[in-house]
Amino acid sequence: MDFTEIRKKYEELTCALIEKKLTITTMESATAGQIASLITDTEGSSAVIKGACITYSNEAKILEGVPAETIHKYSVYSEETARAMAEVCRKKYHANIGVGVTGTMGNVDPANASSSVPGHVYFAISYEGETTSYYEELPAMDGRLAYKMEVASLVCDKINETLADK
Repeated sequence: MDFTEIRKKYEELTCALIEKKLTITTMESATAGQIASLITDTEGSSAVIKGACITYSNEAKILEGVPAETIHKYSVYSEETARAMAEVCRKKYHANIGVGVTGTMGNVDPANASSSVPGHVYFAISYEGETTSYYEELPAMDGRLAYKMEVASLVCDKINETLADK
């Protein structure tokens, strides 16, 4: 995996957001802020990033506004939870785009063992009130950073597709 290529994709995305005067926010669990970090690596990103949340635990997601019922009904690792994360952060920060990411990277999550499957990742993009969710099964990777960067790359591609469709 070429991290340089992923960083370049985010630089291009951030510049496009600046040019289009669009704002973005993230609520990240599995990626632990990696997406927000990649966005802010580009000069001028303060014009587009409204804020970000790292919600690594169920409690953190609920504190940020994800309905507990969603987590309990569908599990923390679900498209429904990712959708709620994207919608909640977009609304909370009054951003054009909200991104929610949840999933299990290299090992089973002991706090959610019954629904935790390594390599299963769920993310959603909420743009101007429309939310699309995605599910990916990742192969085993060499370390947590590799997982986070792979998911960040997938998210960047889907954000670009979303913007191209509008």
